Amino acid sequence: MTSATRNDVPVALEGGGVELRIKPIGGGMSVGYVRLPQGTDMGPALKGLPGDACQCPHWGYLLKGRLRMLTPEGEEVYEEGQAYYWGPGHVPLALEDCEFVEFSPTEDFQRVIDHVISQAG
Repeated sequence: MTSATRNDVPVALEGGGVELRIKPIGGGMSVGYVRLPQGTDMGPALKGLPGDACQCPHWGYLLKGRLRMLTPEGEEVYEEGQAYYWGPGHVPLALEDCEFVEFSPTEDFQRVIDHVISQAG
């Protein structure tokens, strides 16, 4: 079994107040610790992926803030204290400073992270 606290997990993506820490934890899954400052719109970084959206599913818990998730079905707002499942095809927008912890398929998430990093470069 594997466990991880936020500080044990290496930073995979950082800049403009955005911080993503990710670590494989077994079973083909990774844990991610995410911080998005208010106003962060991940749309531009996801351009070029199918549907211009994140195609990796995530299961998680919003520790702090409010987040609007745009999906093919519309949009939904998530608030501090809510557990969630975000299926493929979503684009997050931070309405407030957000912090969340999520679990995602490692390979799918790495493809998204690699794309986001390539967009920043």
